[in-house]
Amino acid sequence: MAISYERVGRTRQKARTRAALLGAARELLAEGRTPNVEEAAEAAGVSRATAYRYFPNQRALLVATHPEIEATALLGENATTDPKERLDRTIAELIRFTIDTEPELRTMLRLSLEPGPKEELLLRQGRAIGWIEEALAPLRGRLPRSTLRRLVLAIRSACGIEALVWLTDVAGLSRQHAAELMRWSALALLRAALIEDDEREGRL
Repeated sequence: MAISYERVGRTRQKARTRAALLGAARELLAEGRTPNVEEAAEAAGVSRATAYRYFPNQRALLVATHPEIEATALLGENATTDPKERLDRTIAELIRFTIDTEPELRTMLRLSLEPGPKEELLLRQGRAIGWIEEALAPLRGRLPRSTLRRLVLAIRSACGIEALVWLTDVAGLSRQHAAELMRWSALALLRAALIEDDEREGRL
């Protein structure tokens, strides 16, 4: 219903209204609050009735606050072919994105743990896995497919919002130290996989 409403008539104005609601919601999240539709509407200067046309409930609003990024890779231009450098650059960008959008990502993490449809949650759609796979693309053909997949998943489990929450909230690290540890973990996992492959191939 919300999508069809936004696509019919005065689409530019509706896009601005939607952006205002999401901007207000993100600001409230950054303040440590979990806004409902009415609170976002008030903060955005939009009527409650109008706000509910875009977001029928709090969950729909919070899901929409997830930061959008269309990048298929985080390597930037003139990417090296060295897997270590590619991975380090990718993980550094992933961590920067995670910290910059931490309030929204924490909300997505919480929603992923609550009852409700999960297919709508971008946190569960594997974007970070795709970025890591692209970073490790030079290893395709060197590492068995199953080994490479295992490596990608292991690195993803050591980086991102889930790891950041544990390292800061449970382990008590600063965000800077958490970021350093996530980068170290990613490279350590890569080194371990390469050593394991060398041993398997008799190169050690």
